[in-house]
Amino acid sequence: MGRDRSEDPAEGLYSICYVNGFQTQPGELDTWPDDLVLQSGGEPLFDPDWPDEALLDTSTDDRRERIAEIVGPWIEGCAESGFDAVEFDNLDSYTRSDGALTLDDNLALAALLVDVAHDSGLAAGQKNAAEDAPLLRERAGFDFAVVEECSVYQECGAFTDVYGDAVIDIEYSDELPRSFAEMCADDEAPGSMVLRDRDLVTPGHEEYVFETCS
Repeated sequence: MGRDRSEDPAEGLYSICYVNGFQTQPGELDTWPDDLVLQSGGEPLFDPDWPDEALLDTSTDDRRERIAEIVGPWIEGCAESGFDAVEFDNLDSYTRSDGALTLDDNLALAALLVDVAHDSGLAAGQKNAAEDAPLLRERAGFDFAVVEECSVYQECGAFTDVYGDAVIDIEYSDELPRSFAEMCADDEAPGSMVLRDRDLVTPGHEEYVFETCS
């Protein structure tokens, strides 16, 4: 069960704490020092798909250390709250940086954050970023992956080749190219695949969807 770091873990379930380690959370831009937010033309550079999330500047050792000093207590807070693991989102922010950031920059920060997670007794999960999975596992030390729509995008094998059974995949009911049963039966399907509604509404809502592979 995955939940935001601001929430409590699910009781009685293996709980994964969501941390947006490479971009600002919506509404939190003003809490970040200006020089830790990537700038373009004197303005923060935002994720085009999430225009309320600005990219963090991972380009130097100093900035990465200072980002880790801010994010580190969030990770420790996940452990204190009782989570079992933490997942780090937007590891691929460098692809949206107009060339200002590199994969090596983000790998270096990821390694710092994974170290904090392990020191706090948490497993560390890679969120998405299929093309970088081998290096994220090898150089940053991730333990598992949490992915979205790997079956839809035909990239499940990119994760299972690296993490084996330690892959959690979420597919969404509004964009299925084939039946969920067929997706579950695919040879490259991760060991844990869940079908959910896009908005992740709660049980009782008319659009609620929750299904797992049998």
